[in-house]
Amino acid sequence: MVAAPVLTPRRVWWSAVRPATLAASVAPVLAGTAVAIHDGGIRPAAGFGALVVALALQVGVNFANDYSDFVRGADSPKRVGPVRAAASGVVSPANVRWAAIAAFGVAAAAGLVLSLTTDWRLLAVGGACLLAAWLYTGGPRPYGYLGLGELFVFLFFGLVATCGTVYVESLRITPLAILAGCGIGFLATAILVLNNLRDIETDAAAGKRTLATRIGRERTLILLLILVCGAFAVPIVIFVLRLASVTVMLVHFGIPIAAVPVRTAFATSSGPELVGALKRMAAAEAAYALLLTVGLLA
Repeated sequence: MVAAPVLTPRRVWWSAVRPATLAASVAPVLAGTAVAIHDGGIRPAAGFGALVVALALQVGVNFANDYSDFVRGADSPKRVGPVRAAASGVVSPANVRWAAIAAFGVAAAAGLVLSLTTDWRLLAVGGACLLAAWLYTGGPRPYGYLGLGELFVFLFFGLVATCGTVYVESLRITPLAILAGCGIGFLATAILVLNNLRDIETDAAAGKRTLATRIGRERTLILLLILVCGAFAVPIVIFVLRLASVTVMLVHFGIPIAAVPVRTAFATSSGPELVGALKRMAAAEAAYALLLTVGLLA
């Protein structure tokens, strides 16, 4: 038998960051920048600021989720997936909480600078993002426990992140920005669906009422398929509406990448295999953003 890896603080913290999920914060900024360039305007410094905000929010959400799930008893020993820092026994839960606060602080500071140099009304958007990030699994009634996590991800890691990037770089939001945000949002949501599909049994046992536990495995699989199909329908809509040239169809080269985790989810309920499927879906979102960028700028 292969010995389990030793849990060092460095290994635990890196696992808590959940690097595979960072594609969900980079992809909308990349896609939004491509849209801004396509529509004729870009502010590189503002784009970098948007990336800092997105990454800090993603890391903050991951730490906050780690801490809140531990406090609520949702991290059972049977759970399959990345090591949870607060439940590991290696890192203090209080330190995980402070790490989440620090990440949100970085996002708030970068967002403040970005808002004051772009449009002060973005302060309200930033405040909504921070509030939504903390209340996902924190607060008295976390909406992640009410089956609303997928909606949050679609809105904030899809539409808001993509359209927000376009706005800070070009000072406008176009139909192309909204459609690109939908495509990115569909795949970001698919990542969460796979996560909740993997944890469906342990979440149900712990009383964590995610959308997957509410609608069951079969309907969750159908939702996953709809999300992925929706993402790859977006380039067709963009082309039909003449918002971009036929090169936007390059996005469809990403279909084989996204098809693999979907096929895995339909074929097995094995936790370790679904962990791999989640990582491949994150790679699919990154590939989608890259191909969309090439398609828009070709």
